Amino acid sequence: MHFIGKFCNIIINTLLLSLFVWTQNGWSQQLELTSAAEVSVITAGPGNELYEGFGHSTIRIIDKNMGFDLAYNYGIFDFDAPNFYLNFTKGKMLYKLQSYPFPLFVRSYQNDRRWIKEQILNLNLSQKQQFFEYLERNARPENASYFYDPFFNNCATKIPEITKLILKDKVEFNAKYVGSKQSLRQLMNSEIPWNTWGSFGINLALGSKLDKIAEPQDYLYLPDYIFSAFEYATIKNNGKNEKLVKQTRTLLNYEELQVIPETMSPLLFFIGILFIGLFITYQDFKNKIISTRLDFILFFSTGLLGFVICFLWFLTDHSTTPNNFNILWAFAPNVFVAFILKNSVEKKWFKYYLMFLILLIFSAASIWILKIQLMPKAVLPFLVLLMVRYSWLLKNCLLTSKK
Repeated sequence: MHFIGKFCNIIINTLLLSLFVWTQNGWSQQLELTSAAEVSVITAGPGNELYEGFGHSTIRIIDKNMGFDLAYNYGIFDFDAPNFYLNFTKGKMLYKLQSYPFPLFVRSYQNDRRWIKEQILNLNLSQKQQFFEYLERNARPENASYFYDPFFNNCATKIPEITKLILKDKVEFNAKYVGSKQSLRQLMNSEIPWNTWGSFGINLALGSKLDKIAEPQDYLYLPDYIFSAFEYATIKNNGKNEKLVKQTRTLLNYEELQVIPETMSPLLFFIGILFIGLFITYQDFKNKIISTRLDFILFFSTGLLGFVICFLWFLTDHSTTPNNFNILWAFAPNVFVAFILKNSVEKKWFKYYLMFLILLIFSAASIWILKIQLMPKAVLPFLVLLMVRYSWLLKNCLLTSKK
């Protein structure tokens, strides 16, 4: 019954939205706002999906005298768009601005039980009109699309960008919202639980650019900081500074959703792999053999991950995937070595290759400790296993070379 109700809501919302878009095209171009108009920044709480985990920001314009109430949402994307997944992988993700009735926006978050807060801006009628005209112009199909970047060009960053563009030097965003200095990665990890596969995948894929201490404006990719930034911002009216937000209110008052713990978390998975690997290594030591099946899995999986990191680094347009030092332990050539392991223990080159792999893991650990790049915490047991297994193979290489 819950699914049927949700499906019906989607159908109703789609029909209402289609009707609104069809009727909007003509009147929006010449509409003049009245003294009843308000421009607001809307901040919504996080949802259950990974892409909802940071919350959401949008702009609301309402004019009760004119009988409209609109959400201007820069977070619209279309799974059915041509080459959607390919473009997403390559870092050429197209999002767009869409305007639609604000009650539809609220209904969606009400269904998901996500909180919504509204900050009504302290603007005069001329400034409200400028907001309205700018957003209407940019919501047209020929202007609506933009290349999305999760850290530097998203639904949240657009809001202070538009505000400064319209209000110019009359608005000031001071840095009081920053608090303690953090990197972009630390800010990101504070929003999503670290021991989830989503967090693990993101931290594995993104490079050291995220680990530099963020400038105040860099914090504004997160909706929570948009809310704080607007709370502290000021606007110059009639020669004196006033608060940019004249009223803050809660539209939906739900408790923030908590992520449901995963049955098989990354840490649990890698601890399991560690114990299995240590047990097999102990059996190898005891029986004086080498279990090449385990080594094939370790070499092939780390090599494959290395190729994925290389692809994201060199062959995509993602701004934050270059300079990824996870490549030190997820070493791409391992994928080829995996297929020749059986006959490699007696080869001289393999001894030096193993020494190099061990050096790479020490280097990765140093980079982690020095905070040049923070790596996924859950991968630590796997790195311990790699170190143990590489050392065991090296010992066998050295014993073989002495015979």
